Amino acid sequence: MKVISAEKKLCLSCMEEHEVKRVEVQEENVFKGVTVNYPARYEYCNRTDEFLTYDDSLITNDLAFKDAYRERVGLLTSREIVGIRKMYGVSQKDFCAILGWGSSTINRYENYQVQGVAHNDILRKLADDPKWFMELLNRAKDRLPQKAYLKYLGNAKEYYRLKQDEYARAHIETVHMKFDGDRILAGNTDLNLDKVVEVVGYLAQNIADLFLVKLLKMLWYSDSLHFKRYKRAISGLVYVALPMGAVPDAYKSLLLLEGIEYDEMQCNENISFRFKAPADFEIRFLSDTEIQVLDEVIERFKCHSGRDMVVAMHLEEAYKNTPENQPISYQYAESLSV
Repeated sequence: MKVISAEKKLCLSCMEEHEVKRVEVQEENVFKGVTVNYPARYEYCNRTDEFLTYDDSLITNDLAFKDAYRERVGLLTSREIVGIRKMYGVSQKDFCAILGWGSSTINRYENYQVQGVAHNDILRKLADDPKWFMELLNRAKDRLPQKAYLKYLGNAKEYYRLKQDEYARAHIETVHMKFDGDRILAGNTDLNLDKVVEVVGYLAQNIADLFLVKLLKMLWYSDSLHFKRYKRAISGLVYVALPMGAVPDAYKSLLLLEGIEYDEMQCNENISFRFKAPADFEIRFLSDTEIQVLDEVIERFKCHSGRDMVVAMHLEEAYKNTPENQPISYQYAESLSV
């Protein structure tokens, strides 16, 4: 028995005034054939050795009981459901409208009713997928006040931005799985996206006007030179031979990684990306030998334009011997011009 608080008052058990404790005790009960243990709260009279309910303790004890069941069978607890709704800043009623459920469904799940598996799966997906929430929100747009819709949309976009790094990493890792059987294509190195972010930051810190085409080529030169020297690449990225030269597979997702920063610039009818190091940039993952290789590549190409880099890339044996749209093997690193 755990004492939560104590107060001198009229005890409803012995009908005398004395110090009455509010306590928490572990209880055991059965819900839908499942035995669970949960914390229940009561007032305790040490004179009669009795426990009494108080205020809304019947409600809170019942919720604790059902949440213990939820945890036991792998369902979201009432607190977790509240957390998902508040993550998007949505009222109970509007959340039901967005999901297409009865208007009091969420209120029941948050207070006394255990949800079924189907509804639980939907709620769990919303906790991990703000993009899907935005899709549901747009479908329900006509059922919501305009002000509320815009508020919820803004909250979802911010959450999506925070999840962007997770999505990007998952996509890049999934794409690279198809090369797991051929280590030479990844430079005999496990994919390390923390190093990728750091390499981009280091290059951006030391090269003025680092645009996308030049960046992608410098990533390849850095990995290839390190492989040439030490028989392993820096990043574990797999590069594909495209018309403009070597490009990391799934390179567009690289731009979404947290820690890779750039300014978007309008160039005629196109958008260009000029990369920059984050204000708090520091080296945490790259080794001394990797930094040394990056410094050599920077010194060699710092004055090259993106077009110059494409020309240089087209002269490399690795590029000339790789069919278009195919991965470039690090076996050609021995003939690297750097």
